[in-house]
Amino acid sequence: MTAVASLPPALTPAAHNHGRTRQPPPKVFFARSSMASHKNLLRSDGLLKYILETSVYPREHQQLKELREVTMKLIRGDMSVPPEEGQLLSVILKLMNARKTVEIGVFTGYSLLATALALPKDGKIIAIDMDRSSFEIGLPFIQKAGVEEKIKFIESKAMPILDKMVEEVKDEKDELYDFAFVDADKVNYEQYHERLMKLVKIGGAIIYDNTLWYGTVAEPLDPSLPEWMVDVRNLTIKFNEFLVGDPRVDISQLCIADGLTICRRIA
Repeated sequence: MTAVASLPPALTPAAHNHGRTRQPPPKVFFARSSMASHKNLLRSDGLLKYILETSVYPREHQQLKELREVTMKLIRGDMSVPPEEGQLLSVILKLMNARKTVEIGVFTGYSLLATALALPKDGKIIAIDMDRSSFEIGLPFIQKAGVEEKIKFIESKAMPILDKMVEEVKDEKDELYDFAFVDADKVNYEQYHERLMKLVKIGGAIIYDNTLWYGTVAEPLDPSLPEWMVDVRNLTIKFNEFLVGDPRVDISQLCIADGLTICRRIA
């Protein structure tokens, strides 16, 4: 794919938000950094630039780079996982020797491609998103990277697919998933968590994106924020409290991009 000018209907300004509560945040959230359209909570442009140019971009796969550049030209390009987060996911997957994963919320597929590249040749990913047209933008890069066979894309709401997957698990002796990544509608994060706890094996990881929501979770409520931003902020705070109280997982919340929480299933 070379042309971004002729976007699918789902990527035009009037489009739906492909099954997520996320929309491009008001520009105020990027005001902390002149590196516009790059979501991050760092207060220093210089430090972010150093991280990207020193350790991220030099190791970024060519197809990830090209997909990132195409995605950032889209109206909702900021929804994509940033490269430093993709790099972290890749290292985690390799440290775990993960082979079987689930991804909820795909968009154009930057995190999906990063995952596929990190998995061994026999690795498999179940990727679920309501909007295949966004996935189609990333598909040529996935194909060129030679990892399409690792991916099973399902165009659907996530809940019925997860419920079906749970039903197919007979007991803990079945081969469960090593890893799950969730970057989707925040209203269902708790419900996704409950299902993933039945699908991801003990010792496996479930990672949730956007858990600091542009830093708003730690700031006084701003009455000038659009209602949807306030709703997601409140849902994110509630979900963070839920994870802290869940004895079935170890957790670590990272200040990368706009928040990432790693859960390791222990029960």
